[in-house]
Amino acid sequence: MVSYRLAAGGLVNRGNALSFTFDGKIYRGLQGDTLASALLANGELLVGRSFKYHRPRGIVTAGSAEPNALVTIGAGARSEPNTRATVAELYDGLAAASQNRWPSLAFDIGAVNSLLSPFLSAGFYYKTFMWPAAFWEKVYEPLIRRAAGLGRLVTEADPDRYEKAWAHCDLLVIGSGPAGLMAALAAGRAGARVILVDEGFRLGGSLLSDSAVVGGLPAADFAGQVLAELATLSNVTLMARTTVFGWYDDMVFGAVEKVQKHVAHPTPDLPVERLWRIVAKRAILAAGAEERPLVFGGNDRPGVMTAGAARTYLNRYGVAVGQRVAIFTNGGSGYGLARDLTDSGVEVTALIDARRESADIAPESVRLIRGGAVTSTRGTRALKSIIADRSGFEEEIACDALAMSGGWSPVVHLMCQRGARPVWSEERQAFLAPEVGAAFVAAGSAAGLDRLSACLRDGADKATVLARDLGFAAYETEIPDVAGDYDPAFAPLWYVPGSKGKAFVDFQNDVTVADLGLSQREAYSHVEMTKRYTTGGMATDQGKLGNVNTIGIVAGMRGVSPAEIGTTTFRPFYTPVSFGAMAGTARGEHSRPVHRSPLHGWAARNGAVFVEAGLWYRSSWFPREGEKTWREAVDREVRTVRASAGLCDVSTLGKIEIFGLGAAEFLNRVYSNAFLKLPVGKARYGLMLREDGIVYDDGTTSRLSENHYVLTTTTAYATDVMAHLEFAAQALWPHLDVRFASSSDQWAQMSIAGPKARIILQRVVEDDLSDAAFPFLSAREVMLKGGLAARLFRISFSGELAYELAVPAGYGEAVADAIMEAGYEEGICAYGVEALNVLRIEKGHVTHNELDGRTTADDVGLGRMMAMQKPDFIGKHLSTRFGLTAADRLQMVGLKPVEADAEIKAGAHLLKENAKPSMVNDQGFVSSACYSPTLNAFIALAMLKSGRERYGEKIVVWDALRGSEVLAEVCPPVFVDPDNKNLHV
Repeated sequence: MVSYRLAAGGLVNRGNALSFTFDGKIYRGLQGDTLASALLANGELLVGRSFKYHRPRGIVTAGSAEPNALVTIGAGARSEPNTRATVAELYDGLAAASQNRWPSLAFDIGAVNSLLSPFLSAGFYYKTFMWPAAFWEKVYEPLIRRAAGLGRLVTEADPDRYEKAWAHCDLLVIGSGPAGLMAALAAGRAGARVILVDEGFRLGGSLLSDSAVVGGLPAADFAGQVLAELATLSNVTLMARTTVFGWYDDMVFGAVEKVQKHVAHPTPDLPVERLWRIVAKRAILAAGAEERPLVFGGNDRPGVMTAGAARTYLNRYGVAVGQRVAIFTNGGSGYGLARDLTDSGVEVTALIDARRESADIAPESVRLIRGGAVTSTRGTRALKSIIADRSGFEEEIACDALAMSGGWSPVVHLMCQRGARPVWSEERQAFLAPEVGAAFVAAGSAAGLDRLSACLRDGADKATVLARDLGFAAYETEIPDVAGDYDPAFAPLWYVPGSKGKAFVDFQNDVTVADLGLSQREAYSHVEMTKRYTTGGMATDQGKLGNVNTIGIVAGMRGVSPAEIGTTTFRPFYTPVSFGAMAGTARGEHSRPVHRSPLHGWAARNGAVFVEAGLWYRSSWFPREGEKTWREAVDREVRTVRASAGLCDVSTLGKIEIFGLGAAEFLNRVYSNAFLKLPVGKARYGLMLREDGIVYDDGTTSRLSENHYVLTTTTAYATDVMAHLEFAAQALWPHLDVRFASSSDQWAQMSIAGPKARIILQRVVEDDLSDAAFPFLSAREVMLKGGLAARLFRISFSGELAYELAVPAGYGEAVADAIMEAGYEEGICAYGVEALNVLRIEKGHVTHNELDGRTTADDVGLGRMMAMQKPDFIGKHLSTRFGLTAADRLQMVGLKPVEADAEIKAGAHLLKENAKPSMVNDQGFVSSACYSPTLNAFIALAMLKSGRERYGEKIVVWDALRGSEVLAEVCPPVFVDPDNKNLHV
């Protein structure tokens, strides 16, 4: 006996047959089917294998909480693993394949794990794979990696489009069931801008599966009537195939819309998915409730599913889940299903009610067993019979399907994503939505209500209150009469005592009641520890189906209420969201914005070769005719800067304007060196530390006026430093009067460096630039000839006489051209970041090659800068830890090859002479290296153990990756002008 399609009924289009394949076999379905309903219509109960034991599994639900029916849909680059067959809309040509089986679904070698189950209990992986040690990399890890996961990763490039969009509304209604429809109708009639979203491809929610009569119409027709009215309202937007997956700050909701996931060949004119950020003034969660499975022996056998799912397949899709259906319930839901099945001509072999007494009435033709329970099931890849127990009397009942109903859990996930915890209700035996403020409320079943009529009323009433709160004239909505409704109230039944065989609480991860007991015995009793020890609730459904049962069973084991156990943490995403949707159009070369400096055009006209550096395209070098390699160009640029002058684009450095009466004090706390007394018109090099005492970033800060500073950061850390400053101002010292504004894009900034820099710059600047008038570390506003106001800083990264000139971005190229023209007779050249890197290595200046997140100020020779006499600064106290002050720490040094023509490469390791390469003998590494045209030799900066004590020592520079071994001499890191005479010319 198998599931089958009824001759009539359902909401599918029987005039439009669709062809699809499952594991290569061709089937027929109907328009309006899901893949799951179409498989059931064709008698296919076996759809997958469980993760650990590879037990045969069938369809359990009819929605997004499905743990078993995970399939791969599509082929090649459009292959999408772990798709829930229960929500996958059927289309002509759909190709699906089962997962986690080999060589086939019917015959899976992995099923041998069931025989090994005594050795594969919860936490077995913490106690095994320990011996012999050599087996880990060669045997254990490869096997574990092969077994891990359910689907197969697609390695081909995704050929489809994705996009992102924003939407704004007065009221966002999440869920289009009875409460959601009435909420949207009430607010829409009031004139509010309403967005109604639902994950289903057809709006209507549970009304599409209900056999009740609402307002004289079948429930599905009533839903259609409401939707037709909503479609006429210009202020209402209906969004099917859209899942709200997250609730974020400022009432922003994340949602993903499946635009073309229901077609075989997506058109390139539309995205396949669209990620929405919906900004709502108010929101109603009307996502309904999830029916709980019952926990008993063999409850995972194909053919066992929730009663609500069986009802959905029957009433919405016209599919009977079996020819002889048994029902096991602890509430009214089972009775509603029994009535619908008998009305459709499907035999109900038994209705087993765990309650001894109830007001629910079974259909006359149905055998009712009160006070009974199902203790086990029989069958292999399909259900054959169940064992029912009543007061010790066991009876085998033949059936090919078992519908179970263990009560209902409101879907409150979204309302708990920002830290609020659901509240346990003893009355309703469920976790209810927490109070998160008047702007976001739950309605209908999501609020714990039972009856259809109550859900209709609750949705309308709550929308009316919210609409009035927003200033709309909302009137009371007339609620239609409901006939044929049933009372879904239930009595708690977490686990059937006396069950025989494995009783599963998490179907996908094969977590049983015995596993939960083991976790308690081994002291993993906290609900979060129980989850991680057993993996219950860690599967792709994230515990939507089994977590409440887990909590109830653990509460019973410990003799407390589920309220004391509590829930695990709720986090986005509610259901899986593809990386394509999150990336949107940011793919390949569009993965991040093309960020060009204000001087990009000037550099291009001067022949620059560009390189991606952080977020920017920076000029790397400027080749001239006859130069065949990049080294020739870079060497020329370096020599020109040392002998004459060069112009380099430094616009990409982060620039942050700092204002306020507390700005000086703030900077004094942010930087490790002193800034409180920095004079107006002066710049100072500053070193920021992290809280743990490690160097964070460096740069210069200039005081342009009493309460106005300009702080510069490294190119890569501009955004991070801005966030760091904001955190310090808002969280650490909110009482300080200080404000920030990033001005990185507002200024074109250029460095003019070299012995002739002053002569050249004086030709374009009105102000006196003599050493007396504008000494080293001066910083102030100047006037350019022609009347343009600019900022000038006398700072140097090259070790030469140098200035940095900042002009409004729009004037950058014109000013750079003017400087190049003014310096033509002096031999000025444009130089790029490669030459800049050589210049700074020659001078021993650090970048994030050295400040790599592991170094202290003392490690890089800047320990004397730290003003330890200050009361406090970020990182002060932890910087004094023994581990950060130990004598054998890596310290920055210079390296010179003993043989002048030998090349040292960055990344190489350092060893003592005659030492065998090993981690024990490792002495450090080369952080930066280059060829110095000034010294006519290769040089390097390196991090060496106790480096400053080892000047003059010979060290081996070992680079096995590139097959190099060079003997070098340890020296001070400053190779050019160690007395800094050039800076003060």
